[in-house]
Amino acid sequence: MRLFVRLLSALIGLALAAAGVLLVLEVGWGWWRPGRGPLFVPWDDWRDRLGELSWDSSPVRLTAIVAGVVGLLLILAAASAGRRAIRLTDPANEVSVTTSPRSLARLVGVTVRAQENVAGAKVTATAKKIRVRATSRLETEGGLRPRLLDTVSGLLDEVPLVRRPKVSVVVDSPKDRR
Repeated sequence: MRLFVRLLSALIGLALAAAGVLLVLEVGWGWWRPGRGPLFVPWDDWRDRLGELSWDSSPVRLTAIVAGVVGLLLILAAASAGRRAIRLTDPANEVSVTTSPRSLARLVGVTVRAQENVAGAKVTATAKKIRVRATSRLETEGGLRPRLLDTVSGLLDEVPLVRRPKVSVVVDSPKDRR
């Protein structure tokens, strides 16, 4: 959801910038050639059409309803794109401690990469699950996977997490492909 909010805010920013450039061009054109009409946007026709509308006409009400619904959807999207923090046990009653999923994944990744016969590892972490995808050129999945599971479980025993996430380990090894 954070990606959606970032993309949406970038698109809205670009649209506002384009509208600003268009306004500057229209104003400059109006000053340079007064009385010759608009450059791109038919402002006079829009002004006349909007002058015919009243506040209780159906197009105005429909526009207000659409703007309200879009605004509520944007508020919900922004609220759900909050930071996904992983809670740690509190050291005192009035102190709460959290960590980010990225830092937990980095901690697990450093530990997994330090193991013997591990060529590389990709780790993703959430509050509910940690996924480890390790690569090894010298050892099969059957030999390395249990050792990595024990290593990650031992590490999670040391980290004071409120709720222990599930751990899944996958090992890619050329020896398994033969």
